[in-house]
Amino acid sequence: MAIPNGTGSNEIDDTIDYSDLEAKFKVVTDESFDNIVVLDGVPIIDNSRRERLLTKISKEFAKRDSTISPNDIIVPWDNATGKSKGYLFLEFKTRADADYAITAMDNVPFDAKHTFRLNRFLDVEKYTEMDPTYVEPELEVYKPGEHLRAWLADSQGRDQYVTYRGDDVTVHWHGKPSQCEVAHTRANWTNLYASWSPQGTYLASLHRQGVCLWAGTSWELRQRFAHPLVKLIDFSPNDSYLATWSHDPVVVPEGSQQGPNYFSLEDQGNNVAIWDIKTGHLLRTFLIESDDKKQLQWPALKWSADEKYVARVTPGQQISVYELPSMGLQAKKSLKIEGVVDFEWCPHGDKDKEEAEKAAKSGKPGKVKENMLAYWTPEVSNQPARVTVISFPSRSVLRQKNLFNVSDCKLHWQNQGDFLCVKVDRHTKTKKSIFCNLEIFRVRDKDFPVEVVEHKDTVLDFSWEPKGERFAIVSSSDPNVGNPGPGITVKTDISFYQLERSKGDFKLLHTLTSRTSNTIRWSPRGRHVVLATVGSSTKSELEFWDLDFNTEEGKKEGTGDSSGIQPLGTADHYGVTDVEWDPSGRYLATSASAWRHTLENGYAIWDFKGQELQKHILDRFKQFLWRPRPRTLLTKEQQRQIRRNLREYSRAFEEEDAAEETNISAELIAHRKRLVDEWNTWRALCEEEISDRKKGKKAERRGEEAKEEIEVWIDEVIGQIEEVVE
Repeated sequence: MAIPNGTGSNEIDDTIDYSDLEAKFKVVTDESFDNIVVLDGVPIIDNSRRERLLTKISKEFAKRDSTISPNDIIVPWDNATGKSKGYLFLEFKTRADADYAITAMDNVPFDAKHTFRLNRFLDVEKYTEMDPTYVEPELEVYKPGEHLRAWLADSQGRDQYVTYRGDDVTVHWHGKPSQCEVAHTRANWTNLYASWSPQGTYLASLHRQGVCLWAGTSWELRQRFAHPLVKLIDFSPNDSYLATWSHDPVVVPEGSQQGPNYFSLEDQGNNVAIWDIKTGHLLRTFLIESDDKKQLQWPALKWSADEKYVARVTPGQQISVYELPSMGLQAKKSLKIEGVVDFEWCPHGDKDKEEAEKAAKSGKPGKVKENMLAYWTPEVSNQPARVTVISFPSRSVLRQKNLFNVSDCKLHWQNQGDFLCVKVDRHTKTKKSIFCNLEIFRVRDKDFPVEVVEHKDTVLDFSWEPKGERFAIVSSSDPNVGNPGPGITVKTDISFYQLERSKGDFKLLHTLTSRTSNTIRWSPRGRHVVLATVGSSTKSELEFWDLDFNTEEGKKEGTGDSSGIQPLGTADHYGVTDVEWDPSGRYLATSASAWRHTLENGYAIWDFKGQELQKHILDRFKQFLWRPRPRTLLTKEQQRQIRRNLREYSRAFEEEDAAEETNISAELIAHRKRLVDEWNTWRALCEEEISDRKKGKKAERRGEEAKEEIEVWIDEVIGQIEEVVE
């Protein structure tokens, strides 16, 4: 471009308008101090340790997803001593980063002597310019909080259960007919389903945003966990931790909430989360991949009985055990086990808990009993399948058992940790038929002896008796076992076994043949068992059995057979989908859920003898759950003392029952008397009316008799004709 004569370049520049470009590319400097944080609680150092301290602080912040560079940390120095003043200034990029750092790092231990305390820089002026005049604060009136287990103090000793119908979730009291009532109900309380915690402390509800926990007599919200689109949850044994799973991986959108109660960028892509229930903090997340062709095994993470560890299996590779609550990998390494399929923690029984309580009371540490873990590996090339029991955290092998021709294994611990049953499905060499062996480890005995119970048929269900030495199995030789098809009910046999201490093996007590039962449910107290046909469209039978009918008293009376197994009753609940005992073992609940079918949905409650107490047919009925009870606080000796004096204690209850019966009788008599009085009154009115009617008729008759009727006959000749007859 040619420049005109006499016109300079500066004059041309002055004529061009750059305002739009300046507005577009103008750099706005943030002159506020919202992004500056004061970090207190750091060691006082000299200049030689400055770089190492700043690097360590940056790493500590990075552990909680808060990024701060050593170059952005300002260290104030005391010129007189040549050392730092014990606090730092942190300059973050944005105010949001500063806010997250304060939330995530405040009150976090730095070392054994120092704990981080974080404040905004602008708050310093607020506290330094405070009015020095002291004003005595008003004392708040103390309001005691609700006890989370207040339902246990019910004067009538009732249990609770929850029902989910349509959009309504209702908590009920259950007791005698006169004591049954609704404790609380709420519409749209959950979007998926409800779940009790193992100790009965919390009621969990699932929503699109996450999980909510409710507790107390007012059923207020106690905790929430932000896991969007959550589908499955699992509590730890003592209600301390919660695992949540969603089919959709975690996504952390820009500008989402930050802090220890929310997901961060490092959790993105995972779908399982571990939470601390008391604080609501997220402890760690995992990625559990699930194949659409194979059903997800849940719970994917399994808790140890004492809640010290949680573990997960990587099929075919390893078992990873994490310490709680830090969620760090125990000993910083996993158990490398080639081909591992599944594992189970050993539960702690009453004996273990009593020993721990005695050691705690005596103050002597003693020998702490380690947790036990059992796992199995399949056959690989020339190596047999194997079941292994190890102690943890020492990782020492306690017992191993080799198995041959194995198709599948299931691990079943008895609830007291006395026995481990490995249900082994085996195949013949031709692999055309399958039979079953039960490998039973006697964990309390020396060297863990193993008893083998052989069974020629396929075992469909296995169940230990709670706190007992018996178990029951459902077996079948029906050719339709693998694929029953619609409308086909598989024929089954039910067998009961018991440990013979003298011989050391399990003997067959009794077998019930030609049944359709496919589910076994033991009473929580043992002894009583229910056999049910669940999930069938043609059969819905319930059988109630007593395995200790011939107790010492029963033998004296001469009742029952020598085996001690006696049927108590039979019942039927059409379309039954769920069977569950209440915590006391006195009542059984059966339900037909609309999640499985839509025919005669509802629930029924039975006593342990099979007598129906109540039944409710409810449209859109989905769920029935008894509220669990925590373990009793009474010692074994205190429980024995109560049993010895049971007659004395029972008098008070008998008097209450008699008084209630009297009240019921009095109400019934009053009701009957009221009905009789109403009848007599009505009858008297009717008799009076009839009497009046009779009197009216008599009066009419008397009037009719008083009138005389005279009849007069008049003969009149109309005409006369005479005829001559020849």
